[in-house]
Amino acid sequence: MRNTQLGRVWIAGADGRVAREFVKLLDAREAELFLTDREDRDVSDADGVNMFAEMNRPDVIINCAGITDVQLCEKEPELAYRVNALGARNLAVAARRVNARIVQLSTDDVFDGKTDTYYSEFDQPAPFTVYGKSKLAGENFVKDLAPKHLIIRSSWVYGEGKNFVNDLLEAAKEEKEIPVPEEQVAAPTSALEVAKCILRLLTEEAYGTYHAVCSGSCSRYEFAAKIMQLAGLDARIIPAFSRDLPDISMRPARSVLYNMMLRISGMETPVSWQEALETYICSLKN
Repeated sequence: MRNTQLGRVWIAGADGRVAREFVKLLDAREAELFLTDREDRDVSDADGVNMFAEMNRPDVIINCAGITDVQLCEKEPELAYRVNALGARNLAVAARRVNARIVQLSTDDVFDGKTDTYYSEFDQPAPFTVYGKSKLAGENFVKDLAPKHLIIRSSWVYGEGKNFVNDLLEAAKEEKEIPVPEEQVAAPTSALEVAKCILRLLTEEAYGTYHAVCSGSCSRYEFAAKIMQLAGLDARIIPAFSRDLPDISMRPARSVLYNMMLRISGMETPVSWQEALETYICSLKN
């Protein structure tokens, strides 16, 4: 079993959910961190990215930067492609120049959601939203330009900051009834579980595309009901359809990811979505 030292690690988009959890995990390891966000290092600025990489010579580049607001991507597609696609390209070029490994975070939105089962890493992506298309373009740039790459796809990621879980908890303080889509199905995954998976893959010096989701799946309605139960809140979750909810973004109907690459590689997989959610809700209470 390999136990590769990470060395110098540059995390772009360090204010993101997964990035924050990854930094916490690295606190106990020997790694020199370079943390940047959009304010001090815009990944869409190719010259700036190359300059930073040449100056700091990272051994690992983790791209947590991205426009994840699905509605914003639809309204401003050029912004979505500039950050999600060209940003990934710029980091991939920089990684190749300094011989660094690169980790590209991606999403279940690269699939169309028309399956009756699940998507493995060997299924063909077919995104239908600008967000999904821009993230797939980013994946392809990284694959084509950076030989030592890891692409990590996950779904319904929650953690510190703005996300479905935190938004729902806030809404429950004021609303007695909250409508939530029941036709959207995926595997809710905590940012902590994604970060753990990335660390394991880097330590094992793995390469390629991996799905990193909690085991099991549920509808967004079932997910919301479980959040209310664990948080001990009284708000009633009402099943609804996305088309009837103007504030709900267009997403694949069923985008359950399966961690096939982790499994066939004999690697540890994330815990169940229920266990991860309970751990997260408990952390908020404490």
